[in-house]
Amino acid sequence: MSGVDDGAGREPAGLPPGPATRSALASVGALVALAVSAFAYVTTENLPIGLLPVIAEDLRVSLSAVGLLVTGYGVTVAIVSVPLTHWTRQIPRRFLLSGLLAVFVVATVVSVSTSSYAVLLAARVVTALSQAIFWSVAGITAAGLFRPEVRGRVLSVLFAGSSLGIVAGVPAGTWLGQQSGWRAAFLALSALGALTFVAVIALLPTEPPGQGHAATGTTPDTRRYWIVVVTTGLIILGQFTWHTYITTFLTDVSGFSAAAISPLLLLSGVTGIVGTAGFGLFVDRAPRTAMVIPVTLLTVTLLGLYVVGTARLPAAGLMALSGFSMGALVTALQSRTLQVAPGRSEIAAAGTSASFNVGISGGALIGGLLLPHTGPRAVPLAGAVIAACALVVLLCEPLVARRAAGPEAHAVRSDAGAALR
Repeated sequence: MSGVDDGAGREPAGLPPGPATRSALASVGALVALAVSAFAYVTTENLPIGLLPVIAEDLRVSLSAVGLLVTGYGVTVAIVSVPLTHWTRQIPRRFLLSGLLAVFVVATVVSVSTSSYAVLLAARVVTALSQAIFWSVAGITAAGLFRPEVRGRVLSVLFAGSSLGIVAGVPAGTWLGQQSGWRAAFLALSALGALTFVAVIALLPTEPPGQGHAATGTTPDTRRYWIVVVTTGLIILGQFTWHTYITTFLTDVSGFSAAAISPLLLLSGVTGIVGTAGFGLFVDRAPRTAMVIPVTLLTVTLLGLYVVGTARLPAAGLMALSGFSMGALVTALQSRTLQVAPGRSEIAAAGTSASFNVGISGGALIGGLLLPHTGPRAVPLAGAVIAACALVVLLCEPLVARRAAGPEAHAVRSDAGAALR
């Protein structure tokens, strides 16, 4: 990847000098290690979904109790992201990230070493605590290894790891769990976490917290940042109002068989990876537009599912578009957060991460409340209304920014607006 330090004792143009010059190979290796860590975290978070009956039978608990392993995980991340990131902000990233991965490995091993549901749930909560901090600092750490000009491409590599967790990690873990028991799947993830722990220790530089171009926003703006937070919460709320009950919609409304669900989810996951990887360069060139496009596409997708989702071919096409849009959105949100963060970037990233997880949990709740009363077909319509609100908030950003600035800042506003377009 272009944009890394040259390895000859010189820092490339545009990158503030650091305490030590890193080689290009070490920077790329560290980025890959962070992407694999993201894969491990996302797979661990969502794997109980695929192993619900296996875990429930082994522990002699209900399916809803196993479902709580996922719901409780997401709620924990939403609640603790900001305070935990604030409390750990003075720890150098190398030590912080390696410590988080150590917690991940130990908590995952503990979770498979027990026959107690309560211990398993507690271990999942501990893993969620480490993930809350991971998502707050991983993107900033990865971006700081490279020049600001390639930030979007760097983030697309990082989030490709999380997308692969859904597309490949969960299906592979489900298969392994069905063949060898659910504990084998989680042990494999703990082994992967141990490998990334070693890579992070070996490849990440030890720098004082708050150093480097990614430590603060490139164009800090409190109002623009809160627009990102609100937009994130609303668009994810709208998307997961429908997406949580995607299987019910596809079988009962679109008429797909149960056997067709996995290929459709795979299609959505593959297009998500395309969106994550393909949007990296565009994010670097037009960060605000890179947010507007996926938010618009998701709104259109949800409305389209309500209008033409009764037909199989349009429903499959909209599934693919939804996956692409979500993949593009994740990269765009992180990049935009690092651009307009009003203070320390990791605190700003924790705020958007919390908003994201609130949207997931809230969407599941809204969809669950609507489903018995409206049926599955109306659920994407409700999601579309919420997503449209997110789009309106995002499109109002220039107006809010103009009102916030005084007349004396007109010249500064004009320059900043040109940079954001």
